[in-house]
Amino acid sequence: MNRTDRLHALTEELRRAGRRGRTAQRLASWLEVSTRTVKRDVSALQQAGVPIWASAGPGGGYVLDAAATLPPVNLTPAQAVAVAVALAGSGDAPFAVDGRAALEKVLDVMAPQARAEAERLGGRVWVRAPSGVRPGTAAVVERALGERRVLAITYRDREGTPSRRRVEPRLVARTGGHWYLVGWCRERDAPRWFRWDRIEAADLTTEPAPERDPALYGTPPPDAHAVRSPW
Repeated sequence: MNRTDRLHALTEELRRAGRRGRTAQRLASWLEVSTRTVKRDVSALQQAGVPIWASAGPGGGYVLDAAATLPPVNLTPAQAVAVAVALAGSGDAPFAVDGRAALEKVLDVMAPQARAEAERLGGRVWVRAPSGVRPGTAAVVERALGERRVLAITYRDREGTPSRRRVEPRLVARTGGHWYLVGWCRERDAPRWFRWDRIEAADLTTEPAPERDPALYGTPPPDAHAVRSPW
């Protein structure tokens, strides 16, 4: 068994063991290697981000974090194509880069036959590229939303006048064919909508964005909803 296969087998054995875990000796016997090799392999997996913990005391061993013991997500070819279609039609949308990376991960774990079918089906679905361009500041705005931190931006309004603002990001929304960052503007002391493509510069500050009453931002239209809601 080569090292790559051994690392995979070790992870799967710990996944099956669940909370009970496995001792280094038991893993070594099962893999037919030395305990030193097992410890080296576990260290490599931990450095790669696999959540393996060492339990102390008599009978202690290695335990794979419960979050990593969930069964893998398996999409059908049609479901994979549906995700690809959604991403292809919204390349200028927030988190589009992360979406494409997630799709690649899904495709990588699909069985060869299922992936081939997804690629065949995907070749029969065409979309036109979105007219909007993903702004260069998008990644910083996304981080501010995800980490709930105040954002310092340079914004150019519809008349072309630039201004420097400190914004507490609340959400991003699409309306009228454009994406907007909705947040609390410190300079205006009021909620404001900043058009995504007019944010010329964005810097992430270290200041946490405080929670504010959602009612301050108004009531969404009846046909609008968060993406986590069912269609």
